[in-house]
Order: sequence, then structure tokens, then C-alpha cells
Amino acid sequence: MLAYVALWPAPGYAEAVLVLGALAAIVHLVASRFRSGGQLLSNPAWALTSVLFFAYWLPELVSAFDAIDVPRALRKALEDIRYLPFLWLAASAVANPHGRRTIFGGLAVIVSIWTVDALLQALTGVSPLFAAMDGVKLNFSGHRMCSPEEVAGVDRLSGVLGPCNLKLGQVLASLSPFALYAAGRRYGMGGWLLAAAAVGLVLVLAGSRASWITYALVLVLSGWRLLGWKRLLAVFAFGAIAVATIAAISPQVRERVLRTALVRSADVQGVDSALSGRARIWSAALCMARENPINGVGARGFREAFPACDPAPGQQAAWGYGPALHAHQVVLEVLSETGGFGLLMWLAGAALAWRAWRFADDEARDRARPAMLAVVVTLFPLNTHLAFYSTFWGGVALLLVALYAGSLLAQPSENRV
Repeated sequence: MLAYVALWPAPGYAEAVLVLGALAAIVHLVASRFRSGGQLLSNPAWALTSVLFFAYWLPELVSAFDAIDVPRALRKALEDIRYLPFLWLAASAVANPHGRRTIFGGLAVIVSIWTVDALLQALTGVSPLFAAMDGVKLNFSGHRMCSPEEVAGVDRLSGVLGPCNLKLGQVLASLSPFALYAAGRRYGMGGWLLAAAAVGLVLVLAGSRASWITYALVLVLSGWRLLGWKRLLAVFAFGAIAVATIAAISPQVRERVLRTALVRSADVQGVDSALSGRARIWSAALCMARENPINGVGARGFREAFPACDPAPGQQAAWGYGPALHAHQVVLEVLSETGGFGLLMWLAGAALAWRAWRFADDEARDRARPAMLAVVVTLFPLNTHLAFYSTFWGGVALLLVALYAGSLLAQPSENRV
């Protein structure tokens, strides 16, 4: 699990780890399940992990039958079955105290290392971790990880993921609950505040406004139990002052703050500019949902369907030329790509996940809280998102879901201790 996450900066290697883990899990977990599955996962954990996977995967499969590119859609749906044994493996890894300490603690360490690396990039202009990986790739293949054009065009802090994979903000924001909870448990309020400030500074410089919303939710949902509402309000007041100070110093941050302020404009163009063209994309997504209400245009079929639903054909978009690649919002992505059936399945999965949390005892909730918070903020619907049916972000979301299910519904023997 930790190797998979640590290798996200090198997606090809991360995917290889996922596939190898899935293949190993098929033999080990299934055999153990039919012999004595409780040794690895409780029956409720097996059930919840599997059901949540199918709530994600069945819409993808059903949408493929009349997608724009049926062979490609069916192939991708069949390939994504590999996630199921991988999720069993992830859930079983946190189903006991030792595994949970290892995985949750390891994720906190990874977030900490990536945060320090990004802060060093902010000071020196170079990410040490990315520079090391880039050097290794150059020595072995004669090619760098990113093209000179991508390096020259970067306008934000890219960190370990590099200038050709500008997802540092979203990834750190989604994984930050593990770091904040670990810091709070080990060092108390001071540790939580220090970790929150360091991660927050990186997220501001990383420039993803969606990650700012995600991280604000993390601070609220993790901080109020430790700090109380008054201290938490003071934290947000200090954060607002810090963002204003950084905006005065950094042209890139200032540009994003000013662009966000355009949302107060009364005209549609101002709102669309503030949202970096999202209003145009969301309008197209609603068009796809109307035209294909049952099962959508097919998972990852947004790009091909966009021209027919573009509300402003022929006009240059805020993101440049070419079609939009995905809906940039989880509800609209599910509706446009997998239709009403997909949305129903996602809502059913969310309801089952909530039901498991509602009927869990306090001990179970405490041990699953970091993973639960990571899932909630990653899927928070009043935000913009990466594509959940893409290989990278889909893998991130499903991993968090498996960690939630495995830690919440841990082995029965643990509950008797």
C-alpha cells in the first residue's frame, strides 16, 4: 500500500505495483476467505469493501455498452476489475492495530516528506525529490520526466509530482487528514498547528483552488475536536492573513485570488472566468446527461462527447483550444458519463458507507476517523474535482474507500480486546 502511494510521482511504476498487488491478493485473499476469512477481514468489512467497489464499477460497465467508443470503454471497464482484489488487500492491511499503525503512520510520513520537499522547492526553485527521479530517468532512458515546454510553462508549486503532473494540491489535501491526526496524537495541539500550517502553505503555493476548499474542510472536521471552535476560528483568521500576505508577494497566488473574486460578477462570463471555464464544462455535462439520461456517454467519454454539447462552439475556452477532458465535478461526471443509473449506484454506495459509520461504536469511529475524513473531503460535492474514472484519481479514491471500510469494520477479535 505504501509503495503504491509513494510511487504516485511515477504513475507507470505505481500502476505496476497495483497490478502486482492485485494478482497476489487474488490468490492469498480469496483462498483465505474461503478457509477462514475472518483472519484477514471481518464479514462486514468484506461486504462493504466489495459493495463500494461495485457502486463505482457497475456504472462504468453499464455505460460502456452504448458509449461513443464501445471497445475502448468495455476494455477499460474490464481492466478496472483489478481494483477489487487490491481493495481487499488495502482493507485487510488496516484491519488490525499493527497494520493500521503502519499504513496510517506511513501515509503521514509520506505527506510530511512531500510537504518538506515542496517547501524546499518554494525556497530554492527545485524539488529535491523530483530532481532525483528526473536524474534517474535521464540516466536510464535518456529522457526526462517532463518536456522543456512543460517545465517552462509551470505557474505553480509542483513538488514531487513535477511540472507535467500538477496535482500536488489535490493529492496533499486528500491525504492531509493522516498527517494532521498523527501530529495531533503525538504532539498535541502544537503538533497539529505546525502540521496544518506547513501543509496549508504548500497548498496555497500549489495554486489549486479546489484543494483550498478540500483543506478547509479537513481543518474544520479535524480541528474542532482538538482545538474547539474559538481556537479554530483563530486558525482560519490567521490563515486568511497569511494568504493575503502570500498573494501580495507571489504573482501566481495573487492572480488566482483575483480570478476567484470574479465570481461576484453578475454576468455569466465573469463567473466562467472565475471558475477557469468550469461553467462552460458544467453546461456541457448537463447537456450530456439530458441526451443520455440512463447510462451516460460512457466513462471517460466526456472528451469525445463534448463538441456536440459545447455551449460556445468555435470560441476559445479558458483552458485553451480543444475539448474539455472531464466534467471537473463528481456529480456531473457521474451523471454525464454514467447517467441516472450511475448516480443511483453512487448514492447507494454513499448511503451504505454512512450506514456503516452510523451503526459503528465509538472505538470503531475513532480508529477509522482519518480515512473517513479523507473520503469525505475528496468526494465533497460542492467543489471541483479530478476525474474519478481516470486511472490516477480513481485509484486514489478507491484506496481511501478501502482504508475506511477496513479500519471501521475491523476484525471481530480486535473488538473483544
